[in-house]
Amino acid sequence: MDTTTTNKRPSQEDCDKIVLACNILGPLYVNDPEHDTSTESVYRAIASLNTTKAADEWPFADACIASSSIDLMQQGLEDGVPTQQTVWEFRRLFVGPNPMPTPPWGSVYTDREQVVFGESTLALRQWMREYGIQRMGDDATPDDQIGLMLLLLSWIAQHKPSLVSDFLQNHLLTWSSHFLQELELVADAPFYRGLACLTRSTLEGLQIHLGIKMEYPHYYR
Repeated sequence: MDTTTTNKRPSQEDCDKIVLACNILGPLYVNDPEHDTSTESVYRAIASLNTTKAADEWPFADACIASSSIDLMQQGLEDGVPTQQTVWEFRRLFVGPNPMPTPPWGSVYTDREQVVFGESTLALRQWMREYGIQRMGDDATPDDQIGLMLLLLSWIAQHKPSLVSDFLQNHLLTWSSHFLQELELVADAPFYRGLACLTRSTLEGLQIHLGIKMEYPHYYR
């Protein structure tokens, strides 16, 4: 699909907002809240937010949704540190070893076999090779993990902004709302209910802002 003629190219201000949102949200799906110290500053920043002010300023998302989402996320923190419930929930939702209720990889939902490294993952890798985009993970890590894709969106917004709409339309928005709705339903910890809701509102708001028309695939899960 030729997105150059159907979708709005993001402005520099749009790209700055994408980078801000994705650099906050993305690591929260990737990094263990207890053992990875790189996200400590993100948790502290979330805990210190004035909910109303932060919601009004949060890019692309509906302010009411952002407010309730940030409030839920703050409930999962104590003195700027994830509670033990939040830590356990991260591992239940995104790590295992037990089967994950909502696996964070796109191909699990869009591939008939419901597998990681499915056709959509391979299509994403091919797209990245075509445009000279380096992968965020190693060879053993599926590229379509939700947090990695948010971080990839941030990188694209910084370095290849003309590809933002293409990436969203053909690789991320194809499954993100479906996954995030499911995640919000199954998450026991308030932090991840809020994170899922805020992420979905942000991406859907960005979709509307850029005028991206979607044809959604069949979901097998």
